[in-house]
Amino acid sequence: MSDEQDHEDDLAPLPDPRTGGDGAPPIDFATFVLSLSATCMIQLGDLESPDAEADLNGAKHTIEILQALDRKTRGNLSGEEEKVLGHVLSDLRQRYLAKVAK
Repeated sequence: MSDEQDHEDDLAPLPDPRTGGDGAPPIDFATFVLSLSATCMIQLGDLESPDAEADLNGAKHTIEILQALDRKTRGNLSGEEEKVLGHVLSDLRQRYLAKVAK
């Protein structure tokens, strides 16, 4: 048996790339945007997380990431994807401005 064959036997099978790796549905654009939204809401203190405190700088950074994503994907998204991104950005901007105004 060659060294190459020995190493192939040691490798565990790779997860199916069409799923989240753990059998979860694949990450699509809307799921990605909603994940960033949830992260930002935790950073704003609007969603509770056992190991996270409000972090307005982090929230601002996450909003900036979403804004860059909006700019870079303009004209390349489906109507539903544009709607999700637009609503998420609008909501998070309002939440952020309300927090910094306090």
